Parts: sequence; structure tokens; C-alpha cells
Amino acid sequence: MKLRHLGPLVATCTVLPLATAAMAAPATLAKTPESYAKPGQRIAIGQGRYLNVRCSGSGPMTVLLESGSHADSESWFRVRPLLAARTRVCSYDRAGYGFSDAGPLPRGLDADVADLHALVEAAHLHTPLVLVGHSLGSNIVRRYASGYPGEVAALVLVDPPAQDLARFMSAQWMKDDAMLDQQRDAFIAGCEAAAERGELARPSPALAQCIDKPAPWESKAVAAANHARTLRPAFWHTLRSELAQNVSVFAQPVPANESHGTMPLVVLQAAGTYADAPADMRKRLEAARDATQRRIVASSARGVLRKVADSSHDVELDQPQAVADAVKQALKELAPAHG
Repeated sequence: MKLRHLGPLVATCTVLPLATAAMAAPATLAKTPESYAKPGQRIAIGQGRYLNVRCSGSGPMTVLLESGSHADSESWFRVRPLLAARTRVCSYDRAGYGFSDAGPLPRGLDADVADLHALVEAAHLHTPLVLVGHSLGSNIVRRYASGYPGEVAALVLVDPPAQDLARFMSAQWMKDDAMLDQQRDAFIAGCEAAAERGELARPSPALAQCIDKPAPWESKAVAAANHARTLRPAFWHTLRSELAQNVSVFAQPVPANESHGTMPLVVLQAAGTYADAPADMRKRLEAARDATQRRIVASSARGVLRKVADSSHDVELDQPQAVADAVKQALKELAPAHG
């Protein structure tokens, strides 16, 4: 049960979609730039903690990219250059991931939003921002926009995960899923304990599944840096807490009172989010996702849904141009007010 196998219900193993391997080969950057093997700019956000941020480009507005669960700024390496040609764009590593320091536990949405707000202020990012969130990141940026509406000009949400699954799935499926959640937590707890004992650098056969093979787009230097970070207890503390905290979020429907007024809001829906699920289960999962995403779109008078063909859940890797185009459209809509 390696990390990349904890995908968006690919094996009906979790209600929280995580990063999965890309399914298509986009005509953009084939390899992660070597710069991702080192920190970008580490920003002090208070209490002796630093978050790592990577910014490029220039323009009157700033686009900030929020990654999905257990992912970091590298997940946007194909999107960021597509946007930097016309605007300021930043991605960052949440606490405990990438080159950022660990944060206090638990790592739920409120903790992530608080860190993001501290980063925006400390890095002097120009507001209002265009916030782009993938998967779990879409929940973080929605929560941020609700808490700090004056700091957000537009939202682009990349394949927001299905919520309120109990309304669509059978009671037996929910029972099985809860059991698999327990197995997943036990697996991660084992990796966490091994990291604390310093055993992951030379793992036993029983612990070998804690360590992923490098992604095909990672150079040796980037893969080595990523490997080194997954040996740290902080990574496992963060991941375990993040999953535990957000299971309850995805078990609930989108809040009925969630409203983003007339803010431009784009939801990108991946065609292949549940491609590996059995046909009947895929139909139910897609119904849950569709209902969730329709409700999110309805939270803004300017909300729109765009379907993305030939993409897994990781649209930013499979079809980065689709993400860039959605951001560019939002910027175009905002141009009269922020030009």
C-alpha cells in the first residue's frame, strides 16, 4: 500500500482522494526542473516556523496554487510556467511537506488556512489573489475565501473531491470503506513509527512499501530530495493527521450556507477520476462527485463547470493547459476591476 496507491477511490480504499500518477503525457515540461531539488524562498510566518514558496512571473494580480493531500509545490511544475508568462504565480509547500517546517497538530482545514493567511501576509503577496486548489486544496482555498473574502478575487478548483458519499453509496460499501480507512491509518502509523526510529533509510521488506519509487518526471536530484523528506517523522505526522482530520470534512455535504457571491469560480472536472473503479461503483462515485461540484459551482453567481477529457484526478499533471486556461479566463473577467 504505497502512497501513490492511496488514490481517489481507485481501489475503494479511502474517501479522501490523494495524488495519483499522471495518465497522459502533456506537451509541456516533461521533467521537473532541477530547482525543485532545493528550497525556493523560505518565509518566516511566526513562532520560528518557515514555509517554502516558489514565485515567478509578474503582473497586476497574483495567482496562488494550493496542492492536494500530501503533495507539495512540485505538483504544479507544469502549470506554473504556463501562467508566469502573463502574471505573478506562486506555489508553496504546506507545513510538514516539501521544504516547509512542520506545523502544530492537528493538521485540519483551519490550521492550513491559518498558515496560508500568515504566508500571504509575511511574503507580502498582492491581494486580492486568484486561488487555485487541487483536490483537498480546493477545500482549503474555499475555506480561505469564506474567511477572508476581501483577499480573494477568484477561485479555480481542480477536481474537488466527492463529499457526502453516504447518500450515494451502499451501507456495506461505507462499512468496508471505514475498515479500509483503519487499515490505511495502521499502515501510515507503522511508517511513522519507523521514521521515528530512523529505519526508513534502509527499510526492512515489511517497511519497503512506505517508500514510493520516483515519479517518471523526476530527475535524480529531485527524486533524492523527495526521498529524503519522506524519511522524516514530520512528513508522517503531518500526513496521518491530515487524513484523520479531513475524513470528517468529506463525509459531510458542501455547507448549505457556503457562498462566494459574484466571485469568478471555475470547477474543473476530470474525466478519469474514478477510471479504475468497477462500473457500478464508478457510476455512484461520479454521481456523488457531480452533486458536490454542482453545489460548489452554485455557491457563486459566476460559477462554471468545465469537464477535462483525458485526465486522471491529477489534472495539473495530465492537462496543465486546462488549469492555465481556467486561470487566464478568471484573470480576463477580473481585468476591468483590477487592470
